[in-house]
Amino acid sequence: MASRNLVLLIGALAIIAIAIIYLESLKPAQPVAQQDANSKYPKAPELAGITGYINAPSNLTIASLQGRVVLIDFWTYSCINCIRTLPYLNSWHEKYSRDGLVIIGVHTPEFEFEKDYANVQAAVEKFGIKYAVVLDNNRGTWNAYRNYYWPRKYLIDADGRIRYDHIGEGGYDETEERIVALLSEGKNRPLQLNATKAEATPVDFSKVKTPELYFGNSYRRAQLGNAPLFLSDGQAFSASIPQGSLSGNTPYLEGEWIALQDSVKLASRQGAVELLFTAKNVNIVAGSINSTNLTIYIDGKRVEKQDYCPDAPLGTCKVDRERLYSIVTLPEYGTHRLRIEASGEGFELYTFTFG
Repeated sequence: MASRNLVLLIGALAIIAIAIIYLESLKPAQPVAQQDANSKYPKAPELAGITGYINAPSNLTIASLQGRVVLIDFWTYSCINCIRTLPYLNSWHEKYSRDGLVIIGVHTPEFEFEKDYANVQAAVEKFGIKYAVVLDNNRGTWNAYRNYYWPRKYLIDADGRIRYDHIGEGGYDETEERIVALLSEGKNRPLQLNATKAEATPVDFSKVKTPELYFGNSYRRAQLGNAPLFLSDGQAFSASIPQGSLSGNTPYLEGEWIALQDSVKLASRQGAVELLFTAKNVNIVAGSINSTNLTIYIDGKRVEKQDYCPDAPLGTCKVDRERLYSIVTLPEYGTHRLRIEASGEGFELYTFTFG
């Protein structure tokens, strides 16, 4: 009896299945959805939280540039890595803006002084930037793009989708090829590539052994060589440089200083910084409320000639406005002992960068 009931149940299920298949066959066929050809490319986020505009109208948006190719460049004016990319950006703007390229430099500050509109405007003029620059002081656009790097470039096509993303320096030929390819899409005659020539010898990062060194409490990744272990904002301290050898890639201070969030500030009339570094070029981000004169020494000898170092042409440098100062240019990569003597109370030192 049980097996007969099982047979009947299986038969009933089979009839139901056949009925379902038949009924489904009577429904009109649904059209196959067309796949978006650009669906694999993400939509570019809109500019967000912009606090100022240079070379650009205050209503500038990504949406308003639909149909054009847009290059977004995240930068900040005291960043040496950003500065070294600017000649290429200027060249691309000059060559391709008539063909539909729009460059937007999104200036996202690292330090408080970089939020000042006048400072950014002065930097734009100094570097000869003619394309649009927007001030992202609260990191609204930075966060919208989920960015963590200076510099970083995004290429956005005519449909508003991100088609290319490059972090850091380099990749100039590839970036320009992508610019030309996007500008050529949908045109009968593609643009001809005329690659931008480098204006300076590129940095060999394999030979730069000293990382960027920060002095402010918010950014410092390693302890200063001879400062107290824990420094609070506004704390004054005294330091003297030890005789003999120094630990590599570690800054040492001399004089009376004040620890701040972004920097250390010279409180005494005279002060000094020493560092054992491995690189060819040395830059500092610095400023001074009273205008401070720096004297530069390499391996115990005062620098008397620097052919390609405009900020310290004879081993001296005047620091006033907060910005990046190029203080050492050597003919070859190597390890050297640097001493900077500062004369003038109020000198603020933010970071060392190398090349």
